[in-house]
Amino acid sequence: MKIACPNPSCQLNLEGAKSHIGRQVVCPGCGYGFIWADRFHHDASFVIYDLETTGLYPDDDEFIQIAAVRYHDGRLIAEDSFFSFARPHRSISSFIESYTGIGNRDVVGAPRPEEVLCRFSEWAGEATLIAHNAKRFDSKFLAATCHRHSLPVREVDCIDSIHISKMLFGKTRGTGHSLDHVKSRLGLRDTSLRRHDARGDVDLLGRAVVSMCQRLNLDASLNGVPRHQTFLPKS
Repeated sequence: MKIACPNPSCQLNLEGAKSHIGRQVVCPGCGYGFIWADRFHHDASFVIYDLETTGLYPDDDEFIQIAAVRYHDGRLIAEDSFFSFARPHRSISSFIESYTGIGNRDVVGAPRPEEVLCRFSEWAGEATLIAHNAKRFDSKFLAATCHRHSLPVREVDCIDSIHISKMLFGKTRGTGHSLDHVKSRLGLRDTSLRRHDARGDVDLLGRAVVSMCQRLNLDASLNGVPRHQTFLPKS
């Protein structure tokens, strides 16, 4: 595959294998260091988010809580955050309450998931979304909520922070990439908020993303990290 050097003052055409994606390389023409990617992005605005749900299956379950924080130009914008409970269309089980701390009493009077998602979409704007295990879980819940309620949609770029962890810590069999594994490897302090509450998980994930991106020397647009797409309601 061929790409142009992302250094604006160079743009030498470089050639390499697709397997080079995600690797640190240096342009032989100008000495500019970057992570090899098949496409270079120029946005630096991201939203780190987390969902808590009634279960594991997007086609049957719903999200009951969402928390998010903006991440722009390499830093968290703590004062620009989003949070809401969501009242599902069926009761929250005792197992989910014991796991997340969220029970039916917490969502009484909360807006429905589809209403919360419309508000989240408006707040997130054109930012790229980041979640841990997003490709297999969170992104599917966003798309399923839109589909279930026949909402007009827009396509959104997403990053699964598990990919960032694999870039930093490797893909050797047995190398775990759960948020707890990442926290331990990075030496992050415990959050003051409950884990498996979206607010606690976003607090931890936000700090983990900052630390991993700094260690990898990623640019502000997180070039070299794989992206996938999901859907949000049109604002």
